[in-house]
Amino acid sequence: MPTPDALAHADDLAAFIAASPSSYHAAAEVARRLEASGFVRLDETEAWPAQVGGRFVVVRDGAAIAWTVPPEATPTTAAHVFGAHTDSPGFKLKPQPTTGTRGWLQAGVEVYGGPLLNSWLDRELTLAGRVVLDDGTPVLASTGPLLRLPQLAIHLDRSANDGLTLNRQTHTQPVWGLGEPQSADLLAVVAAAADIDPKRIRGYDLVTADSAPGAVFGNDDAFFAAGRLDDLASVHAGVVALAQHTGGDHIAMLAVFDHEELGSSTRSGAAGPFLAEVLERVWLGLGADREQQLRARAASWCVSSDVGHSVHPNYPEKHDPVVQPLLGSGPILKINANQRYATDAAGAAAWHAWCAAAGVTSQEFVSNNAVPCGSTIGPITATRLGIRTVDVGIPILSMHSARELAGVADLEALARVAGAFFAA
Repeated sequence: MPTPDALAHADDLAAFIAASPSSYHAAAEVARRLEASGFVRLDETEAWPAQVGGRFVVVRDGAAIAWTVPPEATPTTAAHVFGAHTDSPGFKLKPQPTTGTRGWLQAGVEVYGGPLLNSWLDRELTLAGRVVLDDGTPVLASTGPLLRLPQLAIHLDRSANDGLTLNRQTHTQPVWGLGEPQSADLLAVVAAAADIDPKRIRGYDLVTADSAPGAVFGNDDAFFAAGRLDDLASVHAGVVALAQHTGGDHIAMLAVFDHEELGSSTRSGAAGPFLAEVLERVWLGLGADREQQLRARAASWCVSSDVGHSVHPNYPEKHDPVVQPLLGSGPILKINANQRYATDAAGAAAWHAWCAAAGVTSQEFVSNNAVPCGSTIGPITATRLGIRTVDVGIPILSMHSARELAGVADLEALARVAGAFFAA
């Protein structure tokens, strides 16, 4: 049975996920929580204060980076970066979004990333994200339960249980009301939720999110189910660990990026310049020249934390026949011969040391050779910055579903290892 600390962590994760229906909300919630713990919010367009002994956080769109600098920091002080991502697969609102037919109001959406499409059927969905006003001001908006993708009744498709195939255009346009689209305005509903004038909206980045709260359940409270565990479980673990971090002889940094589900090639993605620019400004604030920055970077570490696959009891043939991590048995070290994960022998040794320091048992993950392996921000960060990187995470089931399944014990264990990593 999970410990009281693990159950409390799961409850707090549920609150974090509820506050983070979009990547923009997630980045804002990271900043809000850390500011409440004494971190100072910085603006990228302004000069930054001296770094020694400081605790700072900066937000760029749907990404956020936060860090603490020890009082004894020097121009060559290394960084320990815990990386994750804020976005999740789903649907994104198109231009001219108010659509419909035959008396139904529908939302024009585009598939975002690689969602498990059938898992989005028959759920109450929130529309959330940011809108940008006529003066350039970004405003967060979340409608609460508003949309639904209704499945066709079995009576009208007797073959549905033999193999459901969804057309990504015609079968994924959610309903949100009754009436004619000419007399309705979906953006007005969004504006009302944000308490703004819809006429002022000039742009928007709005996505769907499962509105059901996270829940602990199962025998001995072993399971935790929620939307967007990929990858808010890692984001939350990093926030918890950094908020509690004190001391240490290196820069402890949390970097959570947007657009990982799309390949990360954006200004707020891991392939963009955000982390490199923040690290440069931190080291410049410590008086580092180019040579000293390169020395500090060479001594630094990045832990790329993202979810991985637990062995599935109904599909064991999809997993490696020997290496089979189990949900609830500890965080995972992710390994791939083709460097889809950045872990190498040095990274594996370091990860096991941090786990030992945290009193956490770790598992290993490797893909079945016949099943394509995904990737993470890890190889991107290692390539972009040259920082030693190790790929880790927690095992889950139903990855990229609208509602994913994790082990309660793993969630809190990951946060403890993150804390040990920051303190190492």
